[in-house]
Amino acid sequence: MQEKYILALDSGTVKNRAVIFNRNGDIVSYAERRIGVSRPHSGWVEQDPDEIWSTQFWTAKEAIRLAKLSNSDIAAIGITNQRETTVVWDRFTGRPIYPAISWKSRQTDKICEELRRRGLQEEIRQKTSLVINPYFSATKLCWILEHVPEAGNLAKKGDLIFGTIDTWLMWKLSGGTVFATDYSNASRTMMFHLRHLEWDADILEYLGIPEPMLPKVFPSSHVYGMTDAKLLGSEIPIASCIGNQQADLFGEACFRKGMVKNTYGDGSFFLMNAGKEYRRSQNGLITTIAWGIGDEVTYAMEGSIFVSGSALEWLKDGLALFQSMADSEWVAKQVPDSGGVYFVPAFRGLSAPYWDTQTNGMIIGLKEDTTRSHIVRAALESLAYQVRDVYEAMVSDTDMEITDIRVDGGASQNGLLMQFQADILDLPVIRPYITETTALGAAYLAGLAVGLWKDVEELQSLWREGLRFQPAMPDEQRSRLYDGWQNAVSQVLGWGK
Repeated sequence: MQEKYILALDSGTVKNRAVIFNRNGDIVSYAERRIGVSRPHSGWVEQDPDEIWSTQFWTAKEAIRLAKLSNSDIAAIGITNQRETTVVWDRFTGRPIYPAISWKSRQTDKICEELRRRGLQEEIRQKTSLVINPYFSATKLCWILEHVPEAGNLAKKGDLIFGTIDTWLMWKLSGGTVFATDYSNASRTMMFHLRHLEWDADILEYLGIPEPMLPKVFPSSHVYGMTDAKLLGSEIPIASCIGNQQADLFGEACFRKGMVKNTYGDGSFFLMNAGKEYRRSQNGLITTIAWGIGDEVTYAMEGSIFVSGSALEWLKDGLALFQSMADSEWVAKQVPDSGGVYFVPAFRGLSAPYWDTQTNGMIIGLKEDTTRSHIVRAALESLAYQVRDVYEAMVSDTDMEITDIRVDGGASQNGLLMQFQADILDLPVIRPYITETTALGAAYLAGLAVGLWKDVEELQSLWREGLRFQPAMPDEQRSRLYDGWQNAVSQVLGWGK
């Protein structure tokens, strides 16, 4: 029998990837290309939807070429994407009417303030589990309809449609025949009822969003349609769609309730498999849909940290404290600790579990003998402290014992950070053998949809541990350091006010 492969398209915040996996879950080929980011005003972050598509399409073709495969060897395509980033385009021409507004953008602050003033926070929280925040897609869509000339009228006429990046890519791949999303991405829009599994008519009315603008919602593992044969030479099933953090959870094989992962990317995202029943957080976390397979939905508890790896990028590019991200570990190792310095990187406010959007970042505890190594080490440690904040909230919410944490993302390659993470959590930190877990999660879901793999039990057998970091810090030191972090955060909270 001819061996079949899965092509996973991983559309991230700063780069697009394409990864081809074989039936054993091994990487056969990999291609990537960076995508541009525009910041037209302070706090605004935008991208070109056409560039997102063209770079993603290029990586797909390049991955197939590098693997020396024909199109008939690809059993299916899986898609995973940066979440919340919003695109609006013309239903008939396929042309975007405005740049994609990034999940990182703060340009909808005033819309969020108005929604809170109208007293909508509790109803939206009850239905979607989300706080009113510029992070989520709904207010970005509102902003486009309000600020792009004639957009509101065109939307009412049915000429405009909305999607997050997954929807945009499926539309382009299918030649405009697939207009869809999955439960995980829909759950991040602030318009989707998490228990009813449908767009919420009341919220849409409050926001002035016509429901025909919104894509149909399906399970994450599902044959959405076929690619346009003109693009890749033949029709290939598009068989999965899932938000990148949920894809990580699936790719890390966190299939049992209570299993957790953290991804260290531009932001940091701590997710727990919360099982089949909806549970609302009482501690500033978000309930989200992890994935849907068949008629079964799995929920996740999530703590989103807005600034993680981007804090290190700022030290590299803004302050020139080191030349490459890999250098950060070497610089930080020049000192035994941070020397009492704490770095709270609230560049876009503090997210879970604080949700203080008005504050700014601070470096606290500077002394005459503070060096760049202390500051870099404090920045690395801040990534781990923020994860500890979310971990504490999650344990309080669920009363479940977390036995270890699986990690991925660029900064998970930093051994100093991973050891400190294990120490400050007092938990083993496990880095998998296959680190492209976002793409792997999308590939697994696509393979399930077309029968390449039988079930999650088979996928569980494919997961392999790479490196384990065991906690070694004394309890007194752990408590003292974390108390210092919480004190630093207390100084930052409300600073913007």
